[in-house]
Amino acid sequence: MIGGKRVLAVIAARGGSKGLPGKNIRPLGGRPLIAWSVEAAKGSALLDRVVVSTDDADIAAAARAAGAEAPFLRPPELATDDANIIDAVLHVIDTLGEKPDYVVLLQATSPLRLAADIDSCLRLCVETGAPAACGVTPAPKSPYWMFRLDAEGRVHPLIERDTSPGEQRQALPPAYLANGAVFVAQTDWLRRERTFWRPGITLGYVMPPERSVDIDTVLDFRLAEVLAAGAS
Repeated sequence: MIGGKRVLAVIAARGGSKGLPGKNIRPLGGRPLIAWSVEAAKGSALLDRVVVSTDDADIAAAARAAGAEAPFLRPPELATDDANIIDAVLHVIDTLGEKPDYVVLLQATSPLRLAADIDSCLRLCVETGAPAACGVTPAPKSPYWMFRLDAEGRVHPLIERDTSPGEQRQALPPAYLANGAVFVAQTDWLRRERTFWRPGITLGYVMPPERSVDIDTVLDFRLAEVLAAGAS
């Protein structure tokens, strides 16, 4: 709870993954991948309840073993490749019959976030009165250096700017990427807007790259292994 407001955390972990089958229970540093998110959520000082949303019985069992609640399985239609994650979050809220003031979404594919990241992002949202806040990380390459190719193979800047690839990095506006690690929103606002992201409204909570790995591929997983080993 924060400022008298009740907070529900939902850890999202689908069973299906084309890029890396079984990734959410794949061992990382001796623990199933989902256990990392459960541990971070349990370490939070502000979350009132942590519930896992999954369509997979094995993931649910691993989540329970790590100390999270997994009281029901997500309906199959909310676990397809094109399903909206907001529907899965609202399914948890409605099925529990709870009325949290804030909801926090944690994706199991972001194992390196800390409990402090969850609490800091939540505080940023609540203390500023913003309806939503999400984790972001500095972009490794500036989009001002990116180009597209036309039909004849000629280069055109992706973002129109009076600059050249040789311009010093420090002179370019800073750019950030959504890292998928933590999402926070006022529950009523999320239900109405059906997204955590609204340009000019959502706040960005900046996280370092080493805590921002989002696992989609084997290469992502290998990077997480290296970083996890270095942090232990």
